[in-house]
Amino acid sequence: MAGFLDLLLVDPDIDALLSSEADLKAMLQVELALTRACGLSGLIPQDSATAVERAAASFEPDVPRLAEDTRRDGIVVSGLVKQLRAHVGEPHGRHVHFGATSQDIIDTALSLRLKYVFDVLDRRLGRLLDALSDLESRFGTHCLMGRTRMQAAIPITAGDRLGVWRGLVERSRASFRDVWHRNLILSLAGPAGTSDKFSDKIGEVRLAMGRQLHLTVPDYVPHAARDRIAALGSWLSATTGALGKIGQDVALMAQNELGEIELAGAGGSSAMAHKQNPVAAEVLVTLARFNAVQVSGLHHAMIHEQERSGAAWTLEWMILPQMLNATGTALLHAQSMIEAVKRIGQPA
Repeated sequence: MAGFLDLLLVDPDIDALLSSEADLKAMLQVELALTRACGLSGLIPQDSATAVERAAASFEPDVPRLAEDTRRDGIVVSGLVKQLRAHVGEPHGRHVHFGATSQDIIDTALSLRLKYVFDVLDRRLGRLLDALSDLESRFGTHCLMGRTRMQAAIPITAGDRLGVWRGLVERSRASFRDVWHRNLILSLAGPAGTSDKFSDKIGEVRLAMGRQLHLTVPDYVPHAARDRIAALGSWLSATTGALGKIGQDVALMAQNELGEIELAGAGGSSAMAHKQNPVAAEVLVTLARFNAVQVSGLHHAMIHEQERSGAAWTLEWMILPQMLNATGTALLHAQSMIEAVKRIGQPA
């Protein structure tokens, strides 16, 4: 059953892409890509690779059992591989998960899901820019009072303020490409990052998997090097911060004493019928502050001890989905808020 806060604080599209069901589907994709690549390179028998792929088509993981396995092991992959091997059966099942470690599967599955999440965010950024440009064309010449430190300064146009808003979103979208490239990568380095089971064939296996999954192959071992995740978190916080600045401006402009903006569909009050609360603007500020707090956690999660950390990695699992959801939700509210603007300032 959906909660009453869901329409306010949950992005249904991002939520679905980051669900346990989507995660398991992505992990199975990675396991199959690994099996195919190992079969092509001769690391496992080709008939075993074919048998695994055929059996996987009818594989349905036992999720309650996986939850118990995860409680015990701290990771889901051990239980998932055990179930998949049993489903495939011998002699072929033993070749599932050849040479990989749990982190290879989980991190690569994250990259697969992030591809779709990034597509959603990028499309929304584009639509928001279009809406802001439309707003400028409608009200850009209208008069506003410029304010510095929340005090009246000198007259400006609505276009002056709208240009700041649009520039923030434009720069956010432009910087997204680097984050996108850094995070859509394959992880395959084995238990301690040495790829020992693959011997001299690790390069061709990685390339084959990368082609299948449409991911790039990094020139470093990503297990304990989490700067790409920290960069993603920083971008998410900067993006919601940009939207929060817009929301803060709108909330101030909507004050009765100023009346510098008129919004359709403003929120009501249980006690004061005259109120028209700028709810979307307020939520943009909330989500910006939420992500600003969470990004510090992702920077803490960079501190992996030796070749891999359970604690830091688990912290990442807790924080990153919430930040992605907050960013998607903020973009939805920003779009609806900008489209609801009926007037900014006064005609010249």
